[in-house]
Amino acid sequence: MASGKRIAIIGCGASGLAAIKVCLEDGLEPICFEKNHDIGGLWRFEESKKNGATVYRSTHVNTSKEMMSYSDFPLPKEYANYMHNSYVLKYYRMYAERFGILKHIQFHTEVLSCDFADDYSKTGNWELKVKNSKTEKERTEIFNGVMVAVGHHAVPNFPVSEFAGYEKFKGPITHSTDYRDFKGFEDKNVVVVGMGNSGADIAVELSWHCPKVCLSTRKGSWIFGRVGGKGYPLDYKFMTRYNLLRMSILPESYTRAELEASLNGVLDHANWGIKPKNGPLNQHPLITSALPDRILNGSVTMKPNVQRFKEDSVVFVDGSEVKADAVVFATGYVFSFPFLKDSLINFRNKTSTDVYQMMWPLSVKHNTLCMIGHVQALATVNPLAEMQSRWATRVFKGMS
Repeated sequence: MASGKRIAIIGCGASGLAAIKVCLEDGLEPICFEKNHDIGGLWRFEESKKNGATVYRSTHVNTSKEMMSYSDFPLPKEYANYMHNSYVLKYYRMYAERFGILKHIQFHTEVLSCDFADDYSKTGNWELKVKNSKTEKERTEIFNGVMVAVGHHAVPNFPVSEFAGYEKFKGPITHSTDYRDFKGFEDKNVVVVGMGNSGADIAVELSWHCPKVCLSTRKGSWIFGRVGGKGYPLDYKFMTRYNLLRMSILPESYTRAELEASLNGVLDHANWGIKPKNGPLNQHPLITSALPDRILNGSVTMKPNVQRFKEDSVVFVDGSEVKADAVVFATGYVFSFPFLKDSLINFRNKTSTDVYQMMWPLSVKHNTLCMIGHVQALATVNPLAEMQSRWATRVFKGMS
């Protein structure tokens, strides 16, 4: 039964699509604002620079299709377990069409501000100022609730200025957000800074086309292969009720040591200088089957953190130095909500506890503003955003 409540949803990537669908199921009236021309967010590959990040041309998912499907819309059985990014976008299109989502999205519409409505203290309503990028027209609308689903790949974390001599380096220093493929890097010596999934993928791809590729890491990373027991996807074999129950019963020190031993059985992390201080499940996992092979055959050389730059080389904190023609920073992204005041929500402080369950700002009187999908999940965001959206709509309707 429709409640008549108008809910603004900002962004139509994986999280925004789930939010629209759940709102429709719960009888709410969703209006989604998307500043780009299409759905998909990060997963919509584009050659040119766009608002927000994009996957690379060669990107394949590092979460299996069994773990990344929405609950009531499984990925097609003919899709590969670790599919190419183009199939992910096809899946989102099928999802949007199946549940009548597209008609609730206003494309080319940027949210300029989201602030308390005049009657907020009584109603919890929000006032959004939006702008159509085609007509340049601005307008203001009132909503009973807001779901922020812009993701966390909007603003690059690009700490190049922290390293001495960067301005003297003759080659290009770029961020992974601008990387599309290996073209332009052929026959160059490249240093990739950052050992997350992006850094590993870029280093592996470049290693097939460049004479020397170094992967620099500040704190190391635990490497998980994609393939688990009997050839099944690793996450499909690992993320089971049995394993979760087992980890909840056994001491954390025991399960950590057990998992570390298993991972070191494939690649000795300490020997290669990439063993982190944190346990394997205490940070976002690096999922790659290709990187260990490229390290062992010498195509990728592991290096510690960068210390400084010279005109044609990079010096690392262990004193070693390598000739370099180009540097790619794969150092992630920072949360950014330019349409919200910092007094409403501020993720700049990573130890901040002013957002309950990474969803509900504690600085507001009414629970009518929430964040959807702004977490770094061990698996994929799709089912998580779906569950968050269900919680949010029930709160909006006064059911929770």
